[in-house]
Amino acid sequence: MNPMQLKLCDIQGRLFEMSSDMNLSSKSFIESFMKSEVARNLDSVYNRMQWAGEEYLMEELLDNCDIKKSDELFPKEVMYWTGYIYRYWSISQKESSRNILNVASPATMRRNYLMFHTMDPEMAIEDLKEINRQKKSKWQIL
Repeated sequence: MNPMQLKLCDIQGRLFEMSSDMNLSSKSFIESFMKSEVARNLDSVYNRMQWAGEEYLMEELLDNCDIKKSDELFPKEVMYWTGYIYRYWSISQKESSRNILNVASPATMRRNYLMFHTMDPEMAIEDLKEINRQKKSKWQIL
């Protein structure tokens, strides 16, 4: 991961953290962002949005998505980590934000934060994928 890519991970982490400062429902924010045109632009190999700061990205997102204010907020450190890991995952695994959301939901990220936030991002991503595989196989058995 090069320094520019790591900076993009940090910007997305700060964007997610900012949503808590704005009292935006964490679950709604995460789902809206990961399915948005803004996320699709960040998923690209190169897009001008990758040069934007978190304030501009938030403005773009709020202009195009209806995200409600709420008291249902994840802790700011969980939001930062979630945003960072999702972007790291997209860059390192070349997966779309939408696909990543299908593997690691907001609830999964919140639930596993304490165990995974000190791990190397690659290891955390592999563990999140494994949780998803186990969940799917459990439902196939039933």
